[in-house]
Amino acid sequence: MTPSLLKLATVLGKALVVICLLALPLTSSSAQTLGETIKSAADDPAKAEDPHSIVEAEMRAKRAIKEADREHQENLERARDLSNLGVAIVTSFKEKSGLDQEAIKKLDKVEKLAKGIRRAAGGSDDKIEMEKPPKDLPSAMEMLSDLSQSLKEKVEKTPKHVISAVVIDEANVLLELIRIIHTLPAKV
Repeated sequence: MTPSLLKLATVLGKALVVICLLALPLTSSSAQTLGETIKSAADDPAKAEDPHSIVEAEMRAKRAIKEADREHQENLERARDLSNLGVAIVTSFKEKSGLDQEAIKKLDKVEKLAKGIRRAAGGSDDKIEMEKPPKDLPSAMEMLSDLSQSLKEKVEKTPKHVISAVVIDEANVLLELIRIIHTLPAKV
């Protein structure tokens, strides 16, 4: 062998060793990554792109959206019913100068609706003290009319999926007012 060929073979040999040393970590890391991918897909079926699981997840999400819409519509209906009952109670009070048995039943229904609105808004059974509680039935009826209308408007303005402190506070004040009305004499 000639010295120039020997020199060329040495340079090529060194280059081949360097390339092998550089390529060796790449092949082992890609093999590890491939092994981990296969292992993780086998261990966790949710990570696998199964078309059935994607469709099921979409269906669950759609059902949850429909359920939230239904609950929001029910809460709006509660607020409308509460407002209508408040008007009916106040009208009956003005005509009869007192609360009859029918008006008291409506008042109980208003209480139930207010609790439902408070629960839907994210509230719980909070007892509050009114700053200026009514001293007599006529002023309590006026407050009932104002509060039932105000609560309806606040519920209608509240977007779905929102916990509204304003609606909760208003419902709590209305519930306290109803408790006070029950303690007042039914006739003026």
